[in-house]
Amino acid sequence: MELNGGKAEDIALAFDKNGIGGIVNASRSLMSAYKLELWNEKNYKEATRLEAIRMREEIINAINNK
Repeated sequence: MELNGGKAEDIALAFDKNGIGGIVNASRSLMSAYKLELWNEKNYKEATRLEAIRMREEIINAINNK
């Protein structure tokens, strides 16, 4: 999800090879996760949790591939 245009590849540059060095603010993406086509307002908690996990994995992959 790229509400503000940020990509994992862009922020990966802020982290070292151990994943240390950056802070990511994804509050809007996480608060809006239930709006993705798989979810609805009833299961917003699960949508938020899974979106956070997906984003973390995407960032880790970008860090490992830079």
